[in-house]
Amino acid sequence: METENNVKKVMLSGIQPSGDLHLGNYLGAVKNWAALAEEFDCFYFMADLHTLTVRQDPKEFRRRATAQLAQYIACGLDPQKNTLFLQSHVHEHAELGWILNCYTMFGELSRMTQFKDKSAKNAENINGGLFTYPALMAADILLYQADYVPVGEDQRQHCELTRDVAIRFNNLYGETFKVPEAYIPKVGARIMSLSNPTSKMSKSDPTGCVFLMDTPEEIARKFKRAVTDSDTERCVRFDPENKPGVSNLMNIYASVTGRSFAGIEAEFDGKGYGTFKPAVGDAVAETLRPIREEAARMIADKVYLKDVYTEGAQRASAVARRTLRKVYKKVGLVEKPF
Repeated sequence: METENNVKKVMLSGIQPSGDLHLGNYLGAVKNWAALAEEFDCFYFMADLHTLTVRQDPKEFRRRATAQLAQYIACGLDPQKNTLFLQSHVHEHAELGWILNCYTMFGELSRMTQFKDKSAKNAENINGGLFTYPALMAADILLYQADYVPVGEDQRQHCELTRDVAIRFNNLYGETFKVPEAYIPKVGARIMSLSNPTSKMSKSDPTGCVFLMDTPEEIARKFKRAVTDSDTERCVRFDPENKPGVSNLMNIYASVTGRSFAGIEAEFDGKGYGTFKPAVGDAVAETLRPIREEAARMIADKVYLKDVYTEGAQRASAVARRTLRKVYKKVGLVEKPF
């Protein structure tokens, strides 16, 4: 998508390196991001600063950040066409995050449902970062004057807050930030947990989550144990309300094979779940095989990955610096001498 003066609009998104990317990330988002590079100026980052709201093992945390970058590239995100970087390598994120903390109201942050949910799950570590997370997320987006932000339902509230903060700042100081819009992909499957098909697939539920780096054997085992349905009918039929487990598996199978739900029902007519679940596992394993192999190859090439994230941070910082300089001037901070 280009403006009248032929400049691409900006798309931005980040995923926390709190674990390997999973099938839900891939089918619901990353798989579709690759094609956006022709239409948008795309910035994708590893949201490692956000991940610090939960205690991390430092060595494993560093490994996951670069492994996620490798998985991004293996999923089709060309570093020459997309700006790929680690959030912590662009210091403007933290700087603007603090300033926007001062323009985000306590009541607004208190109403964030994700803070309430995560606080309930991490009662021993309800830290300030968890509370002000949305202000840093707003900085992530507004630094790049993003037009669009791909968001799931769990982040839509944060995107709305970002819009509110941008409008508030612009009203106080004049046009500074572009007010972003949530981007809803034209395609993209909503993949649910294999162990609980009423919840989204998540890293926090590893038994119901298929990771991109899982071996074919691990994938087969997870699908063999996947929850289907307790009905006596035991047929493969798409009915999300009454057969959420089977419908989730059909959704996954359709996403990796391109087959229609009607075609899948015909293919497994009379065969039951015992045949269907392994078939879905095999199809997923074959889809993820080249991604896993290419990601593993790049993870072993530390020099290449360092080149990618170094160049990405330099490109991202050049854009972020322009916005931060403008913000410093608007709020009255003395211009940096360097």
